Amino acid sequence: MSTLEEHIDISVPLETAWDCLHRAETYPQCVDGVREARSQGTDRTHLDLDAGGQAKECDVQITDDSTGNVMRWHTTSGPDLAGTFSLLPLDQEHTRLQARFEYDPGTVKEAFGGPQGFAQAAAIERGLRTDLQQLKHLVEQER
Repeated sequence: MSTLEEHIDISVPLETAWDCLHRAETYPQCVDGVREARSQGTDRTHLDLDAGGQAKECDVQITDDSTGNVMRWHTTSGPDLAGTFSLLPLDQEHTRLQARFEYDPGTVKEAFGGPQGFAQAAAIERGLRTDLQQLKHLVEQER
């Protein structure tokens, strides 16, 4: 399993960022490759994906640790992926979002195509940074 961690500071209170992470309908606006996202109860989300020009689907299980401001997720169908979003209040109006993404490089290549090896890791890192920037923009615009 490979792991990637990135963080971004967002100019909103922690509660605002937490709420946005839990609104599946906003995922297509901030996660590249997600065409549609539908909540299925309080702890599951169904994703329709564009994976290298091919339509794919996956289901995601979400587990919250609200006392630690951590949202854990993992796929229950589709490619085997997992991660966490941890929120840290910097002050009353600013929050640090730490994203951790765990994946098997072979699974990602098989499911989504694209490069292998170092090029794949670099592409995933760029994608995660872009997604975090888009999330930051979305959350701060809604404010």
